[in-house]
Amino acid sequence: MRQNLIFSIAAAAALLLAGPSSWAEEEMNPAAMAKALPEASVMLDQGLKASARDGTPISAKYEIEHGALQLSIYTMKGAQFSEVIVDHKSGAIKKSEPITDADDMKAAQTQSAAMTKAKLALDAAVGSAVKANAGYRAVSVVPMLDGGRPVAAVVLMKGQDVKKVTEKLD
Repeated sequence: MRQNLIFSIAAAAALLLAGPSSWAEEEMNPAAMAKALPEASVMLDQGLKASARDGTPISAKYEIEHGALQLSIYTMKGAQFSEVIVDHKSGAIKKSEPITDADDMKAAQTQSAAMTKAKLALDAAVGSAVKANAGYRAVSVVPMLDGGRPVAAVVLMKGQDVKKVTEKLD
């Protein structure tokens, strides 16, 4: 109960900071994701590790883009933010592009602020969340500041069942 309350407050704060249409808060269709996710042999934490060659991962999510499953990861290298698309079957980098959209840039800056205070990498937070929730698979991770402390909001799925948990990053 307390964890759900903390997550709700953190999510509301993130919405206020980043705006309702930002990359981090886009709504996922659980039925569509449950149908597409079995195609992916690459786990979210593996995608985060793969994207690290293009910078420090600051968020990641599986999404349905133009009708196809895609693993999208935001990275930062210095003051530069990029969106890295990781092949969800092989783990190879498909493409990496600088973030130019204003809403996406705002989300990346908010995520970067949280990650600069983090002591743990996002892949460790994802691994911890999955380990604590047997049978679930991580589909997204977004860092945020909760009372000045870095936490990661991890969305997990088992079939169409969606669970949101928070993991401490400090």
